[in-house]
Amino acid sequence: TTHYVVLDNLKEGVLAPDLYEPELNPVYAMVLRHYGVVADPARVRDPNRKGTVEHAIGHTQATALKGKRFESLEEQNAFLEHWETRWAAPRIHGSTRRQVEAMYQEERPHLKALPVSGVQYFKEVQRTVCDDTCIRIDHSSYAARPARIGSRVLVRLFDHYLEIRELRTQVLIRTHARVDRPGTVVLPDEERLFNPSRETRTLLRQAQEIGVAAHQLCQTLFAAEGRVGQRKLWGIVGLARRYPSRLVEQACQRALDEGIQSYKRIKALTEQLTTQALEQLNTPAQTEPVLAQQHRLIRDGQDYADLFTLGAQQSASLPLFNED
Repeated sequence: TTHYVVLDNLKEGVLAPDLYEPELNPVYAMVLRHYGVVADPARVRDPNRKGTVEHAIGHTQATALKGKRFESLEEQNAFLEHWETRWAAPRIHGSTRRQVEAMYQEERPHLKALPVSGVQYFKEVQRTVCDDTCIRIDHSSYAARPARIGSRVLVRLFDHYLEIRELRTQVLIRTHARVDRPGTVVLPDEERLFNPSRETRTLLRQAQEIGVAAHQLCQTLFAAEGRVGQRKLWGIVGLARRYPSRLVEQACQRALDEGIQSYKRIKALTEQLTTQALEQLNTPAQTEPVLAQQHRLIRDGQDYADLFTLGAQQSASLPLFNED
């Protein structure tokens, strides 16, 4: 590997060209640090500072591989190694008029040995530190202290671990091994916060609007898990937007009676109660109502006949009204 390289201002190498402080691509900058190479982005419109680079890939495709087909990658590599040794290296270069192998042997003493290990590539994302002092990556939580709650941090995602860095200076804050199970909380017990925040009070107020059992269940979950458990609280109060509040309240009461502290089981109870309520609404009446013939409020038919007869006699005894 070389000691020094002049970068052209392409996006893979330089994100923002600047005469005094160019912004390098983070992944490319990491590769340079891994190999111990100093990068110097070229000035814009100053081609004289750029080195002469051979078009190796295009030359190989147009010369060695043009019109050829190989049965396997191993066969192709064996052919290219023979072509490189017997033709490409001994040839006279068209621009410098010198043998390629001779120029390489002059440069070879100035090159450094390659590192023992290869480069570990990463992807960069930005995250906000949540109310429980964690960041969310792939539905899992990772402790981010001493980063402040509400601040933005830079997260570098490697294959098996991640790095949390300060966004502006990129100073390393914390490193965690990546977990495979969604919903995992990577947070030591001594760093859990149990004092209620504004978000906690909002959730408890919304739970109280659902019912007494929902409010008591949310308080129990927060007392057991702290602010990390607020995700379960969000889920419980969110059930009231999809299901009737009285059914959510019944599910929370059953969860309290049975000692359930899993949001998924509380959701399953709510869905079960909802299904049962719908089945009762859709069940038709089995028998038609029968009219009662005997009741303490129903008089005998003769009583009604006597009443009508008495009314008719009284009407007949009344004098006729004369309009004159």
